[in-house]
Amino acid sequence: MSPSSAQQWRSALGAIRERVESLEPQRSNGRLVRATGLVLEAVGLRLPVGASCLVELGANLPPAEAEVVGFADQTLYLMPIDPLSGVAPGARVFPLGHGNVGERRYPVGEALLGRVVDGVGRPLDGLGPLEDVEHAPLESRPLNPLERAPIDTPLDVGIRAINALLSVGRGQRMGLFAGSGVGKSVLLGMMARFTDADVIVVGLIGERGREVQEFIENILGEQGLKRAVVVATPADMTPLHRLKGASYATRIAESLRDKGQNVLLIMDSLTRYAMAQREIALAIGEPPATKGYPPSVFAKLPALVERTGNGRRGGGSITAFYTVLTEGDDQQDPIADSARAILDGHIVLSRRIAESGHYPAIDIEASISRAMSAVAPERQLTRARRFKQFYSSYQRNQDLIAIGAYQPGNDKVLDAAVRLHEPMGRFLQQGTTQHASLADSTNMLEQLLAQP
Repeated sequence: MSPSSAQQWRSALGAIRERVESLEPQRSNGRLVRATGLVLEAVGLRLPVGASCLVELGANLPPAEAEVVGFADQTLYLMPIDPLSGVAPGARVFPLGHGNVGERRYPVGEALLGRVVDGVGRPLDGLGPLEDVEHAPLESRPLNPLERAPIDTPLDVGIRAINALLSVGRGQRMGLFAGSGVGKSVLLGMMARFTDADVIVVGLIGERGREVQEFIENILGEQGLKRAVVVATPADMTPLHRLKGASYATRIAESLRDKGQNVLLIMDSLTRYAMAQREIALAIGEPPATKGYPPSVFAKLPALVERTGNGRRGGGSITAFYTVLTEGDDQQDPIADSARAILDGHIVLSRRIAESGHYPAIDIEASISRAMSAVAPERQLTRARRFKQFYSSYQRNQDLIAIGAYQPGNDKVLDAAVRLHEPMGRFLQQGTTQHASLADSTNMLEQLLAQP
């Protein structure tokens, strides 16, 4: 540890101890009576669910922050934000502030651009503390749905297949459904670099720690990071920290939208968010329902997603892309099924297409943008429908074509599909460094379908 880092650590530890000592005269502390798995049980305090506490650890360890996640009679169930060590029976528990929900405030706003932080706003990039930064509570007041601006303006994401065939509007919420290893992170990084959104907020929730630096340096890149905020809560963090990371990334996007910015929110992944809530719910005794997921999971998902979208008329927008991990490429996974119902469309990445060396591995037949009809002109909609018709016709008859049983002249649609198969394949493929603007994408679609 460098001298400067050691000095910062000692200063932080001293500030925490002073905070605890300032709370001691109030005598409003409780004590731990049990620690089972992820949950700490405390008595002697009357705090609401969501309130924050400090848990006293060993003599040489700083107190750990925890949050009330449930209660039974006079017993509070606490979940630590960071991994714990040194906790002992009878350890004192102090409420932070007056124990009010939402009293803790998190750094938000444009001053975070170019920074990488964890799920509670602590810098991870070694660029020093966040100074002169606006702070706000983690939760925000829901918008009246009648006050939201409609989705009527397209957002250029820089991906040809999406711009031309699955057009996305500002304020739309899209799901990116994929198994592991089919290129979803690369596709998200391309969007972050090429989009015409004003700012980008990236939430890396529950992914491998190795992938965080890889995404920032190799996929997002230096230019992409300059107009982005990255919230990283890797898989080794506690479930509460991962849960807060998703909410915090959304809160940063909300603060930028409220200032009139058009925000692209990328969250990888919504499934890890659901898994974190499942861990918490099962730990405090909530019964499992669908494939081991308790009912609270399916209440949390729409509550998080509905915070994004357009703001009030004349204001900013949050266009959100959520990755959804499909176990074994099963599209009927309960989280995938629930996400499909609450999102404004879904883009499916196919392992079969990826294994053929086709990237991005977008399955055009299985993907849909529910807001495309509101943001794309009628001519483009017609061209997109024709493209999908040709593409689908070829896929259905691929085996007949391969064995030589196809006879030209019997089906005009299939004849056109066979003629355009290779141009369509080239149209759908795009290199990681290639930028395809919205105008270029629609022009290429027009030219492809105009071929004799």
